[in-house]
Amino acid sequence: MPRTAMAPVFTGAGKIELRERTYRDPGPGELLLRVGANAICGTDREQYFQGSQVVPGHEAAGTVVAAGEGTGTAEGTRGAVFLMDYCGTCRSCALGHTNQCFAKRNDMGFTADGGYGPYEIVHESNFFPVPAEVSAADATLLLDVMGTSSHALDRLDRMRADVESLFVAGAGPIGLGLVAMARIRYGADVPIYVSDLSPWRLDFAERLGATPVRGAMPGAVDAAVDSTGKTTARRQALDALGKRGVLVCVGHGEGLTLDVSADLIAPERTVMGSEYFAYAEMPANLDVLLAHRAALSAIITHRLPAAELASAFELFLGGETGKVVVVQDES
Repeated sequence: MPRTAMAPVFTGAGKIELRERTYRDPGPGELLLRVGANAICGTDREQYFQGSQVVPGHEAAGTVVAAGEGTGTAEGTRGAVFLMDYCGTCRSCALGHTNQCFAKRNDMGFTADGGYGPYEIVHESNFFPVPAEVSAADATLLLDVMGTSSHALDRLDRMRADVESLFVAGAGPIGLGLVAMARIRYGADVPIYVSDLSPWRLDFAERLGATPVRGAMPGAVDAAVDSTGKTTARRQALDALGKRGVLVCVGHGEGLTLDVSADLIAPERTVMGSEYFAYAEMPANLDVLLAHRAALSAIITHRLPAAELASAFELFLGGETGKVVVVQDES
């Protein structure tokens, strides 16, 4: 039976109203989730300030409460929602590059209702089950924090197999995820440098195992990842690279001007992009989460109830948090 519940409506100018919303039954291949948690992302700023026609929230985790025809996921299963409702049949999907789907049905939270509401309808194909002992809040770590970060590092490693130093531009949630995932991947002895405009975030990144850069870089690094999308940060990251260095751009936003001879050809550097991650990467990231849950869950600095959604946004936008997660139902 269709369910009616109060859901947040982002009307713009930082205003959030609660309005009654009806959630239909799941159709063939679909699941209806009771949302347990949704993590706030910097990308949510546009919907917060400009408004949204759908319920935002693209870092969701929840529990299956109803399953449509042709599905095999049992009611009561907890899992995380993959942002891209990929088609599964196009050239990219056939090769496993589901983050590069040519025929996406939706981007959850952007073109279809997302995880700030009490319910979310997803295709079974972009729902990733997790063990019952993983809380909904911790399950959201599998998305932007771990998924986006590990995908960027995977792309980096394809171009540079001998990374002995790393620079991360930006200590927001993605940057902090990069610090944590790089520390797990490369070990305790590889220096990880991080820059940010926020002294609080630099201090927090240091507690996660990074070396804050508060002035000039101490020397050339093998690899860098920009999570800010800012031209100045990308330029700083590129200039920090030594020979054969690799820069991975994760943050959307501004541009980067290159002197091809000096920046790329002579030092044989690589500049590449990295967009989200592929669904098939989630099982390996779940293994990492289960093995390093304490270190990774430390990135979540605040867990607020859904009734305090507006306060959660104000807190996050204040710039003195790690990941902020809005929790609705952890049962």
